[in-house]
Amino acid sequence: MGLSLEQKKAMVQELAAVAQEAHSAVAAEYRGLDAGQMDALRAAARQQGVYLRVVKNRLARRAVEGTDFECMQDSFVGPLVLAFSQEDPGSAGRLIKAFAKEHSNLVAKVIAVGGQVLPGSELDRLASLPTRDEALAKLMATMRAPIQKFATTLNEVPSKLVRTVAAVRDAKQ
Repeated sequence: MGLSLEQKKAMVQELAAVAQEAHSAVAAEYRGLDAGQMDALRAAARQQGVYLRVVKNRLARRAVEGTDFECMQDSFVGPLVLAFSQEDPGSAGRLIKAFAKEHSNLVAKVIAVGGQVLPGSELDRLASLPTRDEALAKLMATMRAPIQKFATTLNEVPSKLVRTVAAVRDAKQ
């Protein structure tokens, strides 16, 4: 039994709200996955903060209108599962990449990040993006490095003087 018009409208509104807030999206073909495997994919998505939904392509096209993911509309062909990253840009890519390693039937078809559409072959680039915590750690290390090197350099001058005086003392004894 199909969905009623009201259910379709609600689904489109929900998907549009998620798309407005999402950082990136991955559309993957899931042909050949059974119900148990799809349940496992959904459970993994919930754990990683990824919104995952199987939606008719026509409804997906309507839902992404006016969002950064409008560029994906032409690629909505065939049975697709949409994964939207809600926490960090790479989470949907990591989810699809990890699940595709175990299940070869899941194939990324199109990726969108910041209003730019990329082919599914760029999944590795999206999956390799750092999480928020990793990015902050790298930023802090980068900001700390010049100060640390400056402090080391300033400390080296008196240290060298002490070593020189100690060497002269040892030479006189």
